[in-house]
Formats: sequence, structure tokens, C-alpha cells
Amino acid sequence: MPKLVTPLNDTQIKKAKPKDKEYLMADGKGLALRVKPNGSKMWLFTYSKPYTKKRAQISFGMYPDVTLSDARTSRAEARALLAKDIDPKEHKEAFANDKAAEAKNTFEAVVREWIALK
Repeated sequence: MPKLVTPLNDTQIKKAKPKDKEYLMADGKGLALRVKPNGSKMWLFTYSKPYTKKRAQISFGMYPDVTLSDARTSRAEARALLAKDIDPKEHKEAFANDKAAEAKNTFEAVVREWIALK
């Protein structure tokens, strides 16, 4: 049976001190906070890829910028994608690529490209 993890609270996260080596503070269901020796704190979600079943990690951001509730929301979204056999990391990268392509295909970008050619 898996070990039951008590969920983190904001006080525990704020009081987490850096050590000689980086360490993880587990929140449960794959979400953890990585505390690095320089004092930075990053949210990580560990999961198994849908088809290869290899372990993978995705970062949700740094702690003060991404709160505990935001990280838990992101974890829930990632777990929902995994339930549909979609890799959250690949989904996030595809979404970012789509946004970059949309930004590139604006009227202004096309005009600038045309002016550069002429």
C-alpha cells in the first residue's frame, strides 16, 4: 500500500530552509516542492508517461510566484490530462508553440516581412 502523505501548508513551505543538498517536500498525488541549496523553491509534478510508462517531471513554477493552491490546481489539470492518455508536458509545449505561431501570424508581422522583402 502506498504511503499516505500529509498535505503541505503554507507555513511549512515558508519555513523550509535550504540544506547542503536539494530535497523534496511531498504534497501528495505527485506534487512536490523542491528546495535547492540556494534557497529557491520550485513546484514539480512527477508522473508516468501514458504510453511508455516512464517517469517524467513537469515544473509548475517557483514558489512565491506560484502559490500552493495554484500548484494544486495545475496538478489537478495535469492528472485530468493523464486520465485522457495525454502527456501534460507535451500538451504544454504544443500549447506554447500554438501561441507563438498565432503571434507570428499577425497582420503587423506579415507587413513587416513584406516590407523587408521589398
